[in-house]
Amino acid sequence: MTQSIDGADSPTAEQLAAEEKAAARLLDALNSRVACNPVREFIGSTDLPAAYRVQERLTQGRVAGGAKIVGRKIGLTSKAVQAQMGVDQPDFGVLFDDMDYAPGHIVPMGHLLQPKAEAEVAFVLAKDLADGDLDAEQIRGAIDYGMPAIEICDSRIDGWDIHFGDTVADNASAGVYVLGSARKSLDEFTPVEVGMKMLINGEEVSSGTGADCLGDPLNAVAWLARAARDFGEPLRAGQVILSGALGPMRPISPGDEVAVEITGLGSVTARFSGGAESYEGNDK
Repeated sequence: MTQSIDGADSPTAEQLAAEEKAAARLLDALNSRVACNPVREFIGSTDLPAAYRVQERLTQGRVAGGAKIVGRKIGLTSKAVQAQMGVDQPDFGVLFDDMDYAPGHIVPMGHLLQPKAEAEVAFVLAKDLADGDLDAEQIRGAIDYGMPAIEICDSRIDGWDIHFGDTVADNASAGVYVLGSARKSLDEFTPVEVGMKMLINGEEVSSGTGADCLGDPLNAVAWLARAARDFGEPLRAGQVILSGALGPMRPISPGDEVAVEITGLGSVTARFSGGAESYEGNDK
């Protein structure tokens, strides 16, 4: 069993020093675009509070550097992947404004290290999810609309050699994302009933359903709302929520085109540059 985010003992000075080393390693990899060794040697594989404290250090650094928080992403929503990682719950990361690429905009491979694509249902919130029971009715009432989405996961850790602590500390292996143009309310589609297929260069490489995401993408949003509040940074109106993969993620190569179709919701396409040119921002 993993620890809960809240209720953990205060870290010792030694633990904080180790977390600082983990954060410095990940930050160096992020800035240099050179993958690093795992950080579990500093924080362990299953110490959830320590891993989120490292993630928070990186978040504070990005915000201090001018990045804007625009939402959250949920990872490890598949029971099979949880079993593989030896955990019993998802994780979450932070979405920043420079991660958002419009359909048709070429995603520069120079922004990424070892990208993998997955298809998701994204939601935009109309209300804060900071107070109350955060039950199913409240979650539904807080969602403005849903969209098809492609998340490009990316690990700063070489070869994706990650345990749970590594990926949490590394902002849940967040990379970039592309949102489709369709916007549908929950009166217009039912997330648990959607079907998904993902194609790379015209070949189907992944498929799944809404039920493959924690039983229902809305369950994932509810989990995130509670976890984010426990962590001290509740979900806010206007934020984008990537609710988790509907099927297996697949690696991306330079020049690839990824197309996702989600029944009842629409489609979205992401295109990637043919080389690893230096990253200079997404100039959206």
